[in-house]
Amino acid sequence: MLPTRLCIMRKLPSVLARMLTSGTNASPGLPDMSEGQSPIHVNNVRSKLRDIVGASTNWRDHMQAMQERKALHTLLAKRQEDLPPRRMKDSYLEVILPLGSQPEIREKYLNVYNSVRFGRILEDLDSLGVLICYTHTKQEMQQMSPLSIVTALVDKINLRQKIIHPDCDIKFTGNVSWVGKTSMEVRMHMLQQHDGDYSPVLDATFVMVARDPENKRPAFVNPLIPESPEEEEIFKQGELNKLKRIEFSTASLLKMAPTAEERNIVHDIFLNTLDPRTVSFRSRKLPPNSVWIEDAKLKGLEICHPEERNIFNRIFGGFLMRKAFELGWATACSYGGSRPFIVSVDDIMFQKPVEVGSLLLLSGQVCYTEKNYIQIRVHSEVYNANTKEHHTTNIFHFTFISENEVPQVVPKTYGESMLYLDGKRHFTAVMKEI
Repeated sequence: MLPTRLCIMRKLPSVLARMLTSGTNASPGLPDMSEGQSPIHVNNVRSKLRDIVGASTNWRDHMQAMQERKALHTLLAKRQEDLPPRRMKDSYLEVILPLGSQPEIREKYLNVYNSVRFGRILEDLDSLGVLICYTHTKQEMQQMSPLSIVTALVDKINLRQKIIHPDCDIKFTGNVSWVGKTSMEVRMHMLQQHDGDYSPVLDATFVMVARDPENKRPAFVNPLIPESPEEEEIFKQGELNKLKRIEFSTASLLKMAPTAEERNIVHDIFLNTLDPRTVSFRSRKLPPNSVWIEDAKLKGLEICHPEERNIFNRIFGGFLMRKAFELGWATACSYGGSRPFIVSVDDIMFQKPVEVGSLLLLSGQVCYTEKNYIQIRVHSEVYNANTKEHHTTNIFHFTFISENEVPQVVPKTYGESMLYLDGKRHFTAVMKEI
């Protein structure tokens, strides 16, 4: 058994301590849905998903298994109104990660700092989110689900604790909190046991989409009926989250010009980096305690082996999140010169599936800094060696906090300035949430 004292780290800045220790009780207004629920062991989540879709555990049989799913087309609903409505508690699940009571599974989750690897937690959250949605859409008379449910978006993951202990049991809970026609929002919570009680560690919101058995076209899902004022508020928040995502996407710097305030920020940075000894727009000088944005990046490559496939024989989204997080963490660590702590994950869009055998290129970039905070953007793309083509698959956004104040990252070109402003937007949105 690892002694608890090994998990105690050096003190972080007081702002982080206040931020992460505030609200250590359960989320206010969250209805209790745990009555009569039997927790699932974390190792059984993936096997339950394979059973639901009829996926083979043998890589050589995957083509046959996917061919057999084509016959399930006849089970799809023609209209959402044809599907029975569900309650929030119908999809509620609890999953146990027994790091304390089963030490043999601990090493997979252990990092060099004697705390839990956050990348592994991302994998578990992704699997649980999909299982919750299959629970919501389950039809009693169907042995296998005709739906292909995949992660479309990680809306946000906010941390409440800076340390996840490696020798204490963890519990995940979650349920469907909002439903559209073919999409579902899932709220999940992670808690860790201390002295017999579970304390909140993080809150996560994922968006899943349902597609046909071949994962080609959208498919209808069961509507959701709130049963209490608390559930009405949760459902309403899900609708607001959707509208915020649309608004954020519409105002994207890839579509719209920066605001007047943002243009002033970029111009101030430009003026601050001009060399006062010359009268030239091209002569640039790095201010003190600053780093050019082009010098604040790390890159990585992954070969996507069958071991990392999901139940639909594409690369598991949780694996992509883990690899992106680890590169993002390394980028923040290299930039700040000390151990960074994850504060928030937000706006991870799964734009394109990653096929088994792909070459996955990852690029981690510091795009915004403020005091002790480091905003990281990780861009992932697949490279086709035959066609020499690159295709973006995901964009990841991570907010870290360092133990010490970090240098200011400074853009030089217009494109880098847009990257800087986009990072500032994400950072500002995160700070409003916590």
